[in-house]
Amino acid sequence: MTSKIPSLNGLRAFEVAGRHGSFKRAAEELNVTPAAVSHMVRLLEEELGFTLFHRYANKLELTNQGRAFQPGLTDAFDVIARLSEQVASMQAGPVLTVGVASTLALNWLIPRLRKFNRNHADVEVRVASGGTMLPLRDDWTCTVRRGSGSWPGYLAEELFPSTLVPVCNPAIAKSLRRPRDLHTATLIVVSHLREQWTWWFEAAGLTGSVQPANEVSFESSLMAIQAAFDGVGVALAQLPYVSDALTAGRLVAPFSIINRKYESWYLAYRPVREKDPAYLAFRDWIHSEAETQRQVFEKLGLTQPLAGTATPTL
Repeated sequence: MTSKIPSLNGLRAFEVAGRHGSFKRAAEELNVTPAAVSHMVRLLEEELGFTLFHRYANKLELTNQGRAFQPGLTDAFDVIARLSEQVASMQAGPVLTVGVASTLALNWLIPRLRKFNRNHADVEVRVASGGTMLPLRDDWTCTVRRGSGSWPGYLAEELFPSTLVPVCNPAIAKSLRRPRDLHTATLIVVSHLREQWTWWFEAAGLTGSVQPANEVSFESSLMAIQAAFDGVGVALAQLPYVSDALTAGRLVAPFSIINRKYESWYLAYRPVREKDPAYLAFRDWIHSEAETQRQVFEKLGLTQPLAGTATPTL
């Protein structure tokens, strides 16, 4: 008889939280909220009948049972991952896995993939969650991410610059004539990127603090941009996240000022991948799309702060 296996979601949440010693860091790896990780672990503890963590204000500490349990789970999930890769490699066509942050994937990469698929129908493209805060994975063919372009063991090719631009729906834009008018608006803030608004105000030449009429905070850029679509307020977004919406008129950039950061978006890959036919096809295609995107940036008429403007790095 097969023994009953506890909840796989709970086991995975516990294994990741045990490795990191933190529900917050586990949530970043699993792309869920810390509360969700904590809830799944709590349900697993109830199912098992014993406690896995001692919970403190700023850290987690494994109990004796937790220390005995966690390493074996890590090994088990590694075995499952390797088995999945082996089975995937048995299919006929080439597979290309791209690690990319959810917001860039949904608002820029995925809407353009149909062009790649038309010309490379034999290549199966898989999009994996791979934001800036997540580690690079060896099973990815490549990754598209924001940063300095320096990742040990990887080659990086710049696609387009990292820029920030305020956006809102057309109705709200009618009341915004100059940056200082934002004191009458609702600012949409991404909770872990709150300082971005300060940087943009500096780029716009506003030395004094701007006190908005209201502020709404979200956990992700994806939610913040959706809030801008829905008329909640003015969001600050990476330009590639919103360039299609700006071109279509669904969003408006009320001020022709961008905050150009000392980062760019890069295509990064390990040297062992550089002769992979599927990767080469994807590389040529995404560089072509990036060039088109740079031309779109110029057509939108957005300008960069004056040379010498201090712009902190994310």
